[in-house]
Amino acid sequence: MLNFGAGKLIAIPTTDANGNAILVPTPVAIAVLQDVSVDFDFETKTLHGERQFAIAVARGKAKIGWKAKSGDFNGATLGSLFLGSQPTASHKGAVVDEAHTIPASAGPYTITIDPPSAGVFVADLGVMNALTGQLLTRVDSAPATGQYSVVPATGVYTFAAADASGPILISHEYLIAVSATSQLYNITNQLMGNAPSFAAIFYNQYAGKTLAMKLNCSVMGKLALPFKNDDFTMSDMDAESYADAAGNIGYICQY
Repeated sequence: MLNFGAGKLIAIPTTDANGNAILVPTPVAIAVLQDVSVDFDFETKTLHGERQFAIAVARGKAKIGWKAKSGDFNGATLGSLFLGSQPTASHKGAVVDEAHTIPASAGPYTITIDPPSAGVFVADLGVMNALTGQLLTRVDSAPATGQYSVVPATGVYTFAAADASGPILISHEYLIAVSATSQLYNITNQLMGNAPSFAAIFYNQYAGKTLAMKLNCSVMGKLALPFKNDDFTMSDMDAESYADAAGNIGYICQY
């Protein structure tokens, strides 16, 4: 059959980062698929006599590796398939270059950060002079001209009296403990050995024909997120497949 396009790729998590079976897995569709490549690679052993050509060829070890590129980053691809972690309904993020004005003379020369959605201030990410683009220097207390201090527990920034009325840009990190619209995957330092595994289904249709292939067990060894200045981010996935507990690799079906 003829084949055209990248088709669809759906991954079904089977174990987490500790090797525990996932009893109720949530399938992950790799959307905006750009290209997929599945490579079946066998080692071959040849037997020679006194003549040039081999008199026998046998297969040795085999490997199934596949790669995919997606234009739609899904947190579940990184969290569930690559890291093997389950999401929490929390939100961590950053506010970058939020515009503020240092209070006028007579003070106090403080600004209290109000994170989005009643979130909690986590960390300072820098302050910039909005007119000159110059970064202000953070100090512990009693800031002078071009300096500032911040109390992480409260998100209160303090500036010098000499900088009163000046426009600034503040960047900070924040946390929303409970967020029904967010999925947070924590990156943890796991022991070597176990890896999250998943089943992968490759599906393509063209000219009234269908090609379906399933690999029962796969482990993703690489996930790259190449951010570019003037182009879309295309996440690259690199995985290897192997036999399941019953010794089955999967199937390929044409219809």
